[in-house]
Amino acid sequence: MARDIGIDLGTANVLINMAGKGIVLNEPSVVAIDTNNGSVVAVGTEAYKMVGRTPGNIKAIRPLKDGVIADFDVTEAMLSYFIEKLNVKGFMAKPSILICAPTNVTSVEQKAIIQAAEKSGGGKVYLEFEPKVAAIGAGLDIFKPQGNMVIDIGGGTTDIAVLSMGEIVTSRSLTFAGNKMDQSIVAYIKKNHNLLIGERTAEAIKKAIGSAFEADPDANIQVRGRDIRDGLPKEVTVTATEVQESLTDGLMTVVAGAKEVLEKTPPELSADIIDRGIMLTGGGALLKHLDQLIAHHLQVPVLTADNPLDAVALGTGVLLENIASHRKRRG
Repeated sequence: MARDIGIDLGTANVLINMAGKGIVLNEPSVVAIDTNNGSVVAVGTEAYKMVGRTPGNIKAIRPLKDGVIADFDVTEAMLSYFIEKLNVKGFMAKPSILICAPTNVTSVEQKAIIQAAEKSGGGKVYLEFEPKVAAIGAGLDIFKPQGNMVIDIGGGTTDIAVLSMGEIVTSRSLTFAGNKMDQSIVAYIKKNHNLLIGERTAEAIKKAIGSAFEADPDANIQVRGRDIRDGLPKEVTVTATEVQESLTDGLMTVVAGAKEVLEKTPPELSADIIDRGIMLTGGGALLKHLDQLIAHHLQVPVLTADNPLDAVALGTGVLLENIASHRKRRG
């Protein structure tokens, strides 16, 4: 018998939740391709190790951009690899797949996501919106007639939504998320230190000393890269205050997006959000003091999910159980 799976198809990582087993896969959304013959050299963790370090004929590709499929064939190859690796297909049956998408996804993009899941070995494919699934994975009861607000900051998109009775009431999707944070750090260090670094280095800086609010003035990190003036390797000291400065403009677009969603929210639901607070999910929620920054500007309590990185994948597990029990009742 095939095992149903939930897929958090992220710009940065793919997480897969298998019915009855929980999260069984968490790997980077990267595929290494040999440009000479188009063959897949590596997928996931192995391909991520190659980012920025490949020879001319090998290209490490991120097939998703801003939460949607940018390269259909590579996405299909990546999903097929992961599904084969998990061995979830039955002798005669294909697994049902629940897959997630940002709230601003177009009908064409929705079809592409469903088609990629079907071609990679899925049977019945269900599509759900990321903030709804993230809210469920964070433990919010979104099926009651009360307002819940979630800000899901992934690799490619930040999805902001107010939910009630199992549906999205108001939402906004932004392209400033984890990857853009890394790019902001790269640009800042290039401009202020004349040093060229890669996005993997920027991500390491963000994780080590990154802060959204009230950065530690004494925290710093040694950063190696290429001097843009003479092309030679160079090491500089970057402070936590500088990293915060590099992220400020982008993070304020998240605050502005959250304000916009709140302004469109019916007053009864707004009152619930004041009581219950805003839930932060996604890898971006791990940025130090992000909850304080949002709470400071919106004057609403902000909480971070217990497992922000896994929230969407955990939510797919709950929804898969609901689908299975609904099937049993009908059967």
